[in-house]
Amino acid sequence: MRNSKEMRLTRQRSLTLRSHSSGQGKDQLGLFEAARPKIINVASVPQRSPFRYPGGKTWLIPYVRQWLNACESWGKELIEPFAGGGIVSLTAVAEGRVGEALMVELDEEVAAVWQTILSGDAQWLARRILSFSMTQANVKSLLESTPSNTREKAFAVLLRNRVSHGGILANGAGLLRRGENGKGLLSRWYPKTLHNRIVGIQNYRDRLRFLQCDGSKVLQENARRSDAVFFIDPPYTVAGRRLYRYSEVNHPHLFRIAATLQGAFLMTYDNADEIKRLAMEHEFQLATIPMKGTHHTEKTELVISKDLSWLKTM
Repeated sequence: MRNSKEMRLTRQRSLTLRSHSSGQGKDQLGLFEAARPKIINVASVPQRSPFRYPGGKTWLIPYVRQWLNACESWGKELIEPFAGGGIVSLTAVAEGRVGEALMVELDEEVAAVWQTILSGDAQWLARRILSFSMTQANVKSLLESTPSNTREKAFAVLLRNRVSHGGILANGAGLLRRGENGKGLLSRWYPKTLHNRIVGIQNYRDRLRFLQCDGSKVLQENARRSDAVFFIDPPYTVAGRRLYRYSEVNHPHLFRIAATLQGAFLMTYDNADEIKRLAMEHEFQLATIPMKGTHHTEKTELVISKDLSWLKTM
């Protein structure tokens, strides 16, 4: 009976949640009597990150806003242990939905960008982007050179992010050839836009902190904080190895840490059976959210938390 019901719900793309009310079995699924979650048009979301980040969460921002409202996050600190492109932290702080945000990233190349943007070198980086002459020879020369300091490294990382297929920074990622409308390397290089995003972050830089370290460790260190909320977006189980330089995550361990968090958390994952099992083991609620991936193909991702009742209002 349960299998046929789940198949019907999947076909209808209905929103499903774990039900934890008394008298219901451990494996039962509850159903929100709500409209099908809509696919977010990312063009409607303010673009604040300078990264073109694989696995970025711009499409999830309207849901993140609703979650932050539900957990009364105003004045609290948002901790993002796998920050990547940082769109959630940037949005939450820029819109005043949290008091401050702590962005954490293990990858030293991504870290160099955030360290530069959140330091006195932000204006230098913005000007460097504007002045760079985008040619095949210049790109090749710069990417083959060794940066002499953090800010030079930050520029090289952003450049590679913008000229690589899918924005992938992992080893082995190739550069754009034809690109969008045959523009090649210019397809994703918008110097004025990037300049403005970096300069714009300076308006709320004093409410952003950055650490280069293991995100799981930061979660453990802050687990008892009731004045913090946590957005957890780790490298996914399927695509992580292809997209990121640091893709190895102990997912069962991460779920065990999440179970100890005193503050509210929202976790996102690929729609994988392994992750569903972990969510059920820890009695978390989960839901599938539709989004558009590469080449505008529709797929679903998981959102996981101790309480997803706020999704009823979406």
